[in-house]
Amino acid sequence: MNNFPAHFLLARRARLKQLAALSLLGPAGVSGLIQEALAKGDAPVVKGINLLSGNVTVNGSSAKAGAPVKPGDKVSTSNGSSAVLVIGKDGFLLRDNTTVTFQESKTKPGVVESVLVTTGKILAVFAKRTEEGLIIEVPHATVGIRGTGCYLEVHDARTYFCLCYGEAAVNGAGMPQPKILKTMHHENPVWLDDRGGIMKVEKANFVNHNDDELIMLEKLNGREPPFVALGMTGQY
Repeated sequence: MNNFPAHFLLARRARLKQLAALSLLGPAGVSGLIQEALAKGDAPVVKGINLLSGNVTVNGSSAKAGAPVKPGDKVSTSNGSSAVLVIGKDGFLLRDNTTVTFQESKTKPGVVESVLVTTGKILAVFAKRTEEGLIIEVPHATVGIRGTGCYLEVHDARTYFCLCYGEAAVNGAGMPQPKILKTMHHENPVWLDDRGGIMKVEKANFVNHNDDELIMLEKLNGREPPFVALGMTGQY
């Protein structure tokens, strides 16, 4: 619990909204003010859109910060826009020109079974799954996860995937068995490329996301990335 007076917290939240409107909370990274606010516990957390910049839609309708997002919903960001979402115990940062559908389980209503990333760039953190995992679907592959942080960019012919920490199983066309990835701190980003009819998992460089963003998403869900306890914070 924080000890800040109500008028201070309201002013801080208003300032965050002003920054978002000015696109200072967009793809370039997470504002230091957001980190400060989250650390003090004075940023509200909603099951849906917590922060946005620019034009964001939920199921085709224009959305504002605070709008709910639930399993089965489709969220899209337009050019120059971004959004920070919480669904269940998972967190997502959608960069611009991104479309994501949070597909609901057919056997467990209200539970996200898979995350379909049709276009764009998304950073995500997931709570641990003790039973069934969760599938991330992209045009070129599927990625099975149980509790990880990861970053994806969908390109025309291939997909960039950084398993920021955790474990994932990558599967695609022509693969005899899934490729298992395990990382602690961004050490093995890859390209997923199925040109030629067989999925290739090829080494890539680290691009376009950072530790502060992962810390923010985990904090919104009451957690911290494992690399924090290992003293690796700030290397990316």
